[in-house]
Amino acid sequence: QVQLVESGGGLVQAGGSLRLSCAASGSTFSVNANGWYRQAPGKQRELVARISSAGSTIYADSVKGRFTISRDNAKNTVYLQMNSLKPEDTAVYYCNCNARRSYYSANSDYWGQGTQVTVSS
Repeated sequence: QVQLVESGGGLVQAGGSLRLSCAASGSTFSVNANGWYRQAPGKQRELVARISSAGSTIYADSVKGRFTISRDNAKNTVYLQMNSLKPEDTAVYYCNCNARRSYYSANSDYWGQGTQVTVSS
């Protein structure tokens, strides 16, 4: 019952920047973490960045120093600031929410529909 909608993707030249947004609606019992994943053609989906309910973050080695994940609780939105973009960053980026629907439920993953990021040259 959690809806995630990504926005902010598009076409950018190498070295440029984009900021992805993930707006969440609906309710959950508790949120364990939010993350951004990506999937390039012919490859499996991989973790890009993750932020826990406590605010701790982890990043894929390939994006450390270039990407920053953040959260605005007042707006129910998670962001991914992407700087110094490289052609290998080209992929569909998916927002993820790992949450419990009730006290009796295990954590489940909720996914957005994805937003395309294309980095040229």
